[in-house]
Amino acid sequence: MTTETKRQKQVAGLINEELNDIFRRMGMTMMDGGMISISSVKITPDLFEARVYLSMFQVKDTQATLLKFEEKNKEIRKELGTRVRHQLRSIPELKFFIDDTLDYVFKMEELFEKIKKEEGTDTKDELKPE
Repeated sequence: MTTETKRQKQVAGLINEELNDIFRRMGMTMMDGGMISISSVKITPDLFEARVYLSMFQVKDTQATLLKFEEKNKEIRKELGTRVRHQLRSIPELKFFIDDTLDYVFKMEELFEKIKKEEGTDTKDELKPE
């Protein structure tokens, strides 16, 4: 995996900031009973594609919500273009992905808790006098 250039990081930061504001204005931060935020934006080295990772908290159907973002892609990109046209020569294509790192973290925490409980019951059993 190659490291991001300074320019890629700058463009990704700019897009992240503007998209957060666009989502707020379009009412796309609260959908399907949950909250949605941008966890990160990764931009390709040629600056033609921005991969937007969406973090969804308590969203019932994440795939349906992702589809809503895809349906509004042109509208979102047009608004983004209006905002950053003086900073970027071309507006990157937007690709939306679900960032499931939070889900992963919660699953790992659950597993650790389960292991702790199992270890706790095992040690208690060993301490019982015969």
